[in-house]
Amino acid sequence: MRFYLVFLGLICIVCCQSPMTAPKQLGTDAIDRVLELSTEIMVHDVSNPPLAARFYAYTCLAGYQALTFFNPAGPDFMDSLNGYIPYQGKKVADADAQLTSIMAMAGVSSKLQPSGTMMNAWLTQFKDSCTEAGFSNKIITASQLLADSIANHLLQYARTDGYKQLSAFTRYAPSKKEGKWYPTPPGYFPAVEPFFAKIRPFTIDPSKLDEFAIPSPAPYDIAKKSEFYQSALAVYEADKKGLGRDIAAFWDCNPFALSDNGHLMIGLKKISPGAHWMGIAGIAARQANLDFENSLKLRTVLAICMMDGFWLCWREKYRTDRIRPETAIRKLIDPTWKPFLQTPPFPEYPSGHSVVSSTAAEVLTKFLGTGFSYTDTVERRYGIADRKFSSFQQAAEEASQSRFAGGIHFKDAIVNGQTLGRAVGNAGLKKLGLSN
Repeated sequence: MRFYLVFLGLICIVCCQSPMTAPKQLGTDAIDRVLELSTEIMVHDVSNPPLAARFYAYTCLAGYQALTFFNPAGPDFMDSLNGYIPYQGKKVADADAQLTSIMAMAGVSSKLQPSGTMMNAWLTQFKDSCTEAGFSNKIITASQLLADSIANHLLQYARTDGYKQLSAFTRYAPSKKEGKWYPTPPGYFPAVEPFFAKIRPFTIDPSKLDEFAIPSPAPYDIAKKSEFYQSALAVYEADKKGLGRDIAAFWDCNPFALSDNGHLMIGLKKISPGAHWMGIAGIAARQANLDFENSLKLRTVLAICMMDGFWLCWREKYRTDRIRPETAIRKLIDPTWKPFLQTPPFPEYPSGHSVVSSTAAEVLTKFLGTGFSYTDTVERRYGIADRKFSSFQQAAEEASQSRFAGGIHFKDAIVNGQTLGRAVGNAGLKKLGLSN
């Protein structure tokens, strides 16, 4: 941990280097540092996928609110968010827009995440490095003062979304009915975020969900000629052939994965699907040479839309409460079968990775174009080899199909999840005034 913080501090010096009298622009790397450390904290805390998306959204919104506060005449989508009142605080003399933005992001991340003190330690080093690089104490102090005010405003917005109230709900219990979801080995974890759709989304009107309707999943049926049985058999046979295991491993993104060493279960360090796509956005922003404002705008819109994607996906998951392939195949086909990937602890339909990846592809394509090729290096630090893609849509398609190849989703959950994800992305862009 100490080495990691020193490493981040050295990067901060590079980010903040500037003449004494006119500090230069921070660039997109400063945004990367906050979001990458946020991801590390989420991995440390084993933050579940929808909650991780919520963390990213509020963190990015704090930074973007800071930028729009300095440029009130510029384009802004903050007032399009459900229940949000744009920040109306007082201007602070000598505050720097980009420093304020980074500090506000760090402030929100540190308060929202359980192990947020890791972010506080980095922020201290960040400010020290900026002093060494030529930023005056007056600028740093003023920026921090304004950043704290903006962060508090966003934290208050977060407190009103209803997430904290979810703990007061009656503990969720699996129904134990045939065809319904039930915890799976090796961890037999309880259901994750069964009430997530009770919180406030950012761009979706909960009273108008017709545009996001997808077909119901194939009904549970033990007859061998039924659609459900054949869907389960397709997963089983594909796994036996070992088809697509390379892409399944690449897109695993399961924070709940466990390793059994014969004596005890050990948690594996893995990022969430949303974290993977936030990392891809960072790669794309650097490759496209986006400036600070546009880079942060990209990350903010992506985070908002992914959170809404999880909101709709989780609503459908717990509404349909569908059994996982692992449980169905063991009961109907082979009692000894295990999927290539470990089954995550929540209902099957639709595929969350299919929803969120398709949402992300819509947003990233809107900002950077249909033929944007890149090399995905996001999980290199976790020992996962790089992978090249010719477009965001190609990556989203592969991410979606990886869930079938990994044995954790039926085909209809993937196809209909993609449909839902694209609808979320397009609707979010429209609500934020970013669609054509």
